Amino acid sequence: MVDFWTRIKQLVIGKKGLASIGIANITGSVIGAVFWFYIATVINPEQYGQIHYFIAIAGMAQLLSLIAAPSVLTVYGAKNIKIHSTLFLISLIAGLIASIVVFFLLSKVEVSLLIFGFIIFELANGLLLGRKLFSKYAKFFLAQKFLTLILGVILYYSLGAEGILFALVLSYVPCIWIIIKEFKENRIDFSLLKPRKGFLINNYGINISTAVGGQIDKLIIAPLLGFELLGNYSLAIQFLLILMILPNVVFKYLLAQDSSGENTKKLKECTFLLSIGISIFGIIFLPKIIPTFFPKFIEVIVAVQIISFVIVPRTVSLLYESKFLALEKSKFVTVSKTTAAGISVIGFLILGPIYGIVGLAISLVVAYICSTSFLVIIDKIIGKNVKENH
Repeated sequence: MVDFWTRIKQLVIGKKGLASIGIANITGSVIGAVFWFYIATVINPEQYGQIHYFIAIAGMAQLLSLIAAPSVLTVYGAKNIKIHSTLFLISLIAGLIASIVVFFLLSKVEVSLLIFGFIIFELANGLLLGRKLFSKYAKFFLAQKFLTLILGVILYYSLGAEGILFALVLSYVPCIWIIIKEFKENRIDFSLLKPRKGFLINNYGINISTAVGGQIDKLIIAPLLGFELLGNYSLAIQFLLILMILPNVVFKYLLAQDSSGENTKKLKECTFLLSIGISIFGIIFLPKIIPTFFPKFIEVIVAVQIISFVIVPRTVSLLYESKFLALEKSKFVTVSKTTAAGISVIGFLILGPIYGIVGLAISLVVAYICSTSFLVIIDKIIGKNVKENH
């Protein structure tokens, strides 16, 4: 065990980029979690569910509009291909269309603006990570989280629940200058798209799969099971996001390194072992914390224990996703995410009405185990074929 932690320390110290991403993501995610956990203590589960319902709508629209997936920007940034401004333009136009549609459907300007906020943030992050500007990425990431916390609390007490959505919109404003700077420095060139259309289309497919897997759950739960259950489920997912901080940090670093051909085997091994420890922590310790700090959300205790089992397969999936995306074999990631999304949606529809939040949690675990197994099997098949050809 001592040797394990020594290896992790040596890896982090020797990789300043990983340290920058790690510190920013851990600190920023904790700040974000503090904000959402605080909001959960001052409002009831139904109100909490309504807020996350509107965020889910904006998130779905953003992912459907984001032609320039962050992974695409990271990969091409690491390979120094000047395609970013072209992809930015297409994504922003798609985002504008989505914002108009959402406004006409909901008559909520804050939700429409939030779509743009999400898009700008993802575009900026993908660009900075791809060009390995890890320190600058850390500053913008932390700025967004601090603004969410400060503005979120102020606007909540000033405007109510809607103030939280406006606060989120304002927190993404600093990222606008990165987008503007990219348009100034690199011209729009649509000829760069055609030779890369396969990779772009597959990654867009990943975006749609992510939208279905990460957002449609809330869109299904609200009309099917009510805002109160959605509020409980959203808090459980907030705990999952906290537990996934370190694996997500490693993925952001790995994608740029794998795309550049760096050796990342040791880091991946350590990340896998770490995910096991994180999962055990979630199962044993989180149920002891929830009753004390979130007495209105007692229903999430068992769900959080079940969802903690997601950590290991999801981490393994991220490690394989980095490998496949770096090789521009994004179709396998698309199938994996589509599998996870499909199984989770079916599980929500069948198990949700019967077992409530526990059924939703079980559906997530099964979905991620199946999608991760697919990536592992595909990797072994590809590896076997390469050996046979040589």
